[in-house]
Amino acid sequence: MSKAIITCALNGVLTNPKQHNVPVTPAEMAQEARRAYDEGASVMHIHLRRQGPDQGHLASWDIDLSHAVQAAIREACPEVVINHTTGTVGPIYQAALDVVAATKPEMAACNAGSLNYLKLRSNGDWAWPPMMFDNPVEKVQAFIDVMKTAGTIPEFECFDTGIVRCVDMYQKNGMFEGTAQMNFVMGVASGMPAEPALLPILAGLAPEDSRWQVTAIGRAEIWDLHRRAAELGGHLRTGLEDTFYLSTGEKVTSNGQLIAEMARTARDAGREVASPAEARAILGL
Repeated sequence: MSKAIITCALNGVLTNPKQHNVPVTPAEMAQEARRAYDEGASVMHIHLRRQGPDQGHLASWDIDLSHAVQAAIREACPEVVINHTTGTVGPIYQAALDVVAATKPEMAACNAGSLNYLKLRSNGDWAWPPMMFDNPVEKVQAFIDVMKTAGTIPEFECFDTGIVRCVDMYQKNGMFEGTAQMNFVMGVASGMPAEPALLPILAGLAPEDSRWQVTAIGRAEIWDLHRRAAELGGHLRTGLEDTFYLSTGEKVTSNGQLIAEMARTARDAGREVASPAEARAILGL
């Protein structure tokens, strides 16, 4: 079976560094990337955080900061692939487009459809005010276009089955050309559940020539999903954006612990872990 690319989602946008051990500064990002790299990660998915005092929980689209984070990671991790976030809520997203255009990462997230982003507390109250993660077709096209100009591979983030089907339509409509890089995001409360039995269905709905991976949101229960993805030939992703827990239920303090378990998961499924150079070849970089 083909080698498995492992992506490390280093920090995310929702995790508060005062509550969880997520990296914020370029030096912290590089240190965590190295820990993940040493355990087998060849792709680093990055979010930017504001750098001022008590601002590390807030997102940033500062171009200079993006350059600094990417440079620090590349120095720490030779040949590693950078995958940049672009996720924004609302009709104003030029800053995210500008970061991709200016820094030209090898890959970037391209959120492929809209989702009511909801979660309930045990008493039935909303965990946060209901919100729409809005990604209409014109917004998707804007990101596809800037990525094409920058030489960046779009990674289509799919939170539900209908969004997977949309990517197939985007390709057939001519919105993008080439192999679709699919990311099945599973475990968001109002999106697809982290259910291993869904994976063959999702892979069947994706464009015929696509590559796919799974982002699994949750606790110890998500590792069954990762194992199934490895068995089916999918690529793999984990990191402090997605979970803080190993399959044993142990809470981690570093991305490296999560990537070490993911590498074991790949090998248990008969897969070797792709090096950065091998990942670049698989991705066509």
